[in-house]
Amino acid sequence: MSLFWIVIRQLAEIEAMATSKKVITKEEWEKKLKDVKIRKEDMNKLVMNFLVTEGYVDAAEKFRLESGTEPDIDLATITDRMAVKKAVQSGNVEDAIEKVNDLNPEILDTNPQLFFHLQQQRLIELIRNGKVEEALEFAQEELAPRGEENQSFLEELEKTVALLAFEDVSNCPVGELLDISQRLKTASEVNAAILTSQSHEKDPKLPSLLKMLIWAQNQLDEKAAYPRINDLSTAKLEDPDV
Repeated sequence: MSLFWIVIRQLAEIEAMATSKKVITKEEWEKKLKDVKIRKEDMNKLVMNFLVTEGYVDAAEKFRLESGTEPDIDLATITDRMAVKKAVQSGNVEDAIEKVNDLNPEILDTNPQLFFHLQQQRLIELIRNGKVEEALEFAQEELAPRGEENQSFLEELEKTVALLAFEDVSNCPVGELLDISQRLKTASEVNAAILTSQSHEKDPKLPSLLKMLIWAQNQLDEKAAYPRINDLSTAKLEDPDV
């Protein structure tokens, strides 16, 4: 986070300089880093925000005890939210819908797109399990009426039903709907909706900060040679390319 602001500041300093790149040594860069003061409490809140939003309830509880950082949400609700997410990821969509309604019935009542995607996932699971007649009946009774009211829903429904036309889904142009990634996508959408209903941010702050850092480095690359972070997992500063 501190490096991001250093990059922004450096961009402003370089903006009015000549077109030739300025070279910033590693020593200079590290000195600038030391001049930036970040409170430990703020860093702890950033970590807690990530753990809570992503649903790592055990880690969040241990971090709370060790750091004294209180989460901005009841940790018990994380367990319920993760149970919903796990149900979708395992293909048990009916159970997931029941759990969502137990948490807050208004989540699905006020979010027709989310409810459609859950019903679409139910249809996908029926097709995955070879229940063709049941899948067709479900599509006609539960999804078709919603498709008539919404063009984008109708297009998604048509793509899903197209799975039934192929014995070998590897040759189906929409075969990716049967991939685990589709379950994860639906689970992520449900997770975000639950968080929003609990007045919590649906996305953790840490990944957003990393994206900002990458953007800032890309901007600075055009103007200067500087110690760059190429591996975000280690945050190691690489010597500038001169």
